Amino acid sequence: MKILEHCLCAAVLRASAFLLAASLVTVLAPAQSVSSNSDSIRGVVVNSATHEPIPRALVYSPDNRFATMTNSEGRFEFNISHPETTREASPDSNATNNGQPVQATGRPYLLTARKPGFMTDPGNPMQNLQNENVKDVTITLIPEGLIVGSVSLPSSEAPDKIMLQIFRRQVQEGHARWVPAGGAQSTSDGQFRFADLPAGTYKLLTHELLDRDPLSLDPLTIGPGNRTPQKLFGYPPVYYQNASDFSSATVIHLSAGQTQTVNLTLAKQQYYHVKVPVISDNENPLRVEVYSHGRKGPGFSLAHNPGSHAIEGWLPSGTFTIEASNDGSQGLSGAQSINVRGGTVEGPSMTLVPNASIPIVVKEEFTSEDHTGPTTYSINGHRTVVKGPRRYLYVMLAPADDLGTGRMFTMREPTTSGDDALFIDGAPAGSYWVRVHSSRGYPVSIRSGNLDLRHQPLVVGIGGGASPIEITMRDDTGEISGTVAGLAPPSGSATSDTQASASAGAAPQAMAHIYFVPLPDSAGQFSEIWSAPDGSFTNPLVAPGAYRALAFDREMQDLEYQNPAEMLTYDSKGPVVRVLPGQKETVQLQLIPTSNATE
Repeated sequence: MKILEHCLCAAVLRASAFLLAASLVTVLAPAQSVSSNSDSIRGVVVNSATHEPIPRALVYSPDNRFATMTNSEGRFEFNISHPETTREASPDSNATNNGQPVQATGRPYLLTARKPGFMTDPGNPMQNLQNENVKDVTITLIPEGLIVGSVSLPSSEAPDKIMLQIFRRQVQEGHARWVPAGGAQSTSDGQFRFADLPAGTYKLLTHELLDRDPLSLDPLTIGPGNRTPQKLFGYPPVYYQNASDFSSATVIHLSAGQTQTVNLTLAKQQYYHVKVPVISDNENPLRVEVYSHGRKGPGFSLAHNPGSHAIEGWLPSGTFTIEASNDGSQGLSGAQSINVRGGTVEGPSMTLVPNASIPIVVKEEFTSEDHTGPTTYSINGHRTVVKGPRRYLYVMLAPADDLGTGRMFTMREPTTSGDDALFIDGAPAGSYWVRVHSSRGYPVSIRSGNLDLRHQPLVVGIGGGASPIEITMRDDTGEISGTVAGLAPPSGSATSDTQASASAGAAPQAMAHIYFVPLPDSAGQFSEIWSAPDGSFTNPLVAPGAYRALAFDREMQDLEYQNPAEMLTYDSKGPVVRVLPGQKETVQLQLIPTSNATE
């Protein structure tokens, strides 16, 4: 009953705020003197999952000139004045309203909608509302997903309020990683709720909860004539469904509008004081991470105590890996494994060592003139022009583990005038994907010793043990152009300017998103562009190689193009295009509806 009352109250507050926003938007709309000649825009707001109409949704234009609520059948209508209509506000045809252009025709350039319990559909196709032939509009909203449930104890003891956290599987530059997606606190009777969740894949865990504040607890209690360990109990983190660590937690697959109910059971355990001395000449604060069973993942925690020059805290029995690092001038890091076996742990000591300083060696095999403009840096208050690859090249390291909470490391800036050497400083021991971005040419080869860093991660050892990153740059690109069949052209016609910008990859009204994915044994470089509204496209700077060309009806946020096993799903969805240096290839693509993209 309590959780029901809580949900009802939250729903009332959200609905009240929603209706207030609708009223304010309507009030703020400029007054109009309506002429005898006018047209209208009609439409319907529908549920993207069920395709049913959504009543009482707020439909509005981003410039706040139009706003209305849908009726019981999800329909709405705006009466639009013709160009001879005059408006009391913003008479200048080039004026803006809240940063949005005010159209001279009086028509909105875009309509969107919102309602509590729903989210904006990023794939909702844009229509040319400035064309007066557009009369009917369909706006889709995505129903929110929910993860709800309870946290309980095996006994009748009522749990304290428990903090819970969810992680969502997301693709970052072709690699899937788990990233934090929200937190919640259980109620006094153990109920919890995660709302406003898009369709996706999630993992759920609880945070540790200790019976007493560990910061104010002395690990030793003075007894009569001796000192005995202080006892502390708590609830270790639980990973759904009661897994031992984050990597083995059960995955929750959530579709649009789905409510997933999960139940977690906590178990009380005794915690023991842990103290790991830190050997370092650097006094900067340390970031401390703790992993159980040697597998990276959230859950347990310890803290750096500068006063005792140690990492301290409380942990239950088990095997843990402790990693510590700081930034400093170059950065220091260290790692230590400990076993907690029913008693306090002190030591062994952790020695912090300098992080990697990895040189980047660039070999240029360009055949054209250098049109890259000069790059200037301010060094000690003096501006200096740098030379060499630093002008056009950007290299970074991204953690290769599947937990998206690690730091990225980029090239250091010049330290003195004329410093054109390329280094990446501060990366602690671990595995990293090397990402290379260039405004001139493309990297035909990225290596470190025997490693092909286009397909393998760079391994950095303790103390900066890593071979130089060797990059070979070329500029003998080719071109891919063609058309996408199966497009439903948007209402209204596109201008030549719109089509030209579409070919360059920036068309706001493009109807197909095209990906060029290198085959596993190819030296090609991944790229993506929008098509023009008529389906034509041109990708002018393509690195030579073999590509799978795929055209979707919307942008694919979760395309794991760096995962060959995942890309096998698309083998029959698009042709293979082979690009040679300096040559142009033409291809015909079939539009892939995202509703059956992986079937």
